[in-house]
Amino acid sequence: MTTAAYHGAQPSLAGAGTLRERLLLAVLFVTTLAGAIAFVEPSPHDALMGPLAVACLIAGVTFDRMLAVPFLLLLIWNASGLLSLTNVLDQDKTVQYTGTSVYLAVAAMLYASMFAQNTMPRLATMRIAYIAAAVFSALAGAAGYFHLFAHADDLFTLYDRAMGAFKDPNVYATFLIWPALFVIDRMVARKIRITDAIIIAILMLGLLLSFSRGAWFNFAVGCVIVVALAFLTAPGPRERWRVLTLSAVAIGALAVFVAFLLSFHTLSSMFESRAHLIQSYDVGQGGRFRLQELAIGAVLNFPNGMGPFEFARVNGLQQHNVYLQAFLVYGWVGGVAYLLLVMSTMTVGLRTALVRAPWQPYAVTAFAAFVGDVLEGFVIDTDHWRHFFLLLGVIWGTAAATSRARRDIARLKAHPYSPPRSGRGVAQPG
Repeated sequence: MTTAAYHGAQPSLAGAGTLRERLLLAVLFVTTLAGAIAFVEPSPHDALMGPLAVACLIAGVTFDRMLAVPFLLLLIWNASGLLSLTNVLDQDKTVQYTGTSVYLAVAAMLYASMFAQNTMPRLATMRIAYIAAAVFSALAGAAGYFHLFAHADDLFTLYDRAMGAFKDPNVYATFLIWPALFVIDRMVARKIRITDAIIIAILMLGLLLSFSRGAWFNFAVGCVIVVALAFLTAPGPRERWRVLTLSAVAIGALAVFVAFLLSFHTLSSMFESRAHLIQSYDVGQGGRFRLQELAIGAVLNFPNGMGPFEFARVNGLQQHNVYLQAFLVYGWVGGVAYLLLVMSTMTVGLRTALVRAPWQPYAVTAFAAFVGDVLEGFVIDTDHWRHFFLLLGVIWGTAAATSRARRDIARLKAHPYSPPRSGRGVAQPG
């Protein structure tokens, strides 16, 4: 199915420039931009999700039937979490933790519903704001790491690692990955712009200064997937050669850039200590791997879950594995629902990424970033990462848009003179 086929199935989007739609795009832009500030809870991004939901209602955003799958799985996941919460209602921050899970599930469905309709203008608005937020975060992290102004290190670093306006270097680093992948995909598969080269340099600097091994691995996985999908979905041999050639050039340029940064002693010494696969806190009696062993036993002993933070209260630290976390906090039913949510999202994401459509670059890069987060989840808890649920929403939203466009194409073939009934719901190319 070609992009032209999508264009032929789509009527003129008269509502794209209406006041209601412009209001939604403005609120979406500000909400996404606020994602760069996450050192407090609730964050400005969280506070803006309410106005974004209201803007969606005003703009007439509807619930696509394809979204019933993630909705049901998120519902089961959170219902199980509420059940396990009864075990620890008297403990600090447990209610807040469960409330955050519910909020993120609602946010994911809001994003999915929003991007299922008028897909390209909304995705483009989100992309511009997200890249701006990521650049700000990376610059803030660099300012803190290099002490560019008074108290910058106190504000934007933790343990000599850049973290921007986040509370943790690992979350900060993974926040930078999807915009970096999008810029890389655009450079490799379409065109190279000076502004893109500057943006990717800033994001790579921010990523390196986080000294997050998980994020580095996450980014490497995402790059491999983006290049592989760009090669597989290229329209012809000439485009495939472009992908291969520019990918090789990009690897060389990245190697030179990293080598230049590591020529500074402070960076090279920190990199050398962080680059080891196994760190001191991974092993030993209280290490990450030992805690994961204990977590497996706890999962078997608590079918209804232990509740938020209870494993850490009993054992001293978290187990740093989101899949064990899903079973420990949400119980067996919630854990299975979370696993099914992750697996179904990856399946749907890959299928959508392989379909030629105006929003294909978003589907490809969102899928690549999501897979990286899924793999990183084996060594860190990702169940409250805001950008993880944004990715989930983008994947299901673009999948719903693809399904909707296919239905319209089939309807046009059967009745050539009848306009698609989905009308405003099908995205226009940007």
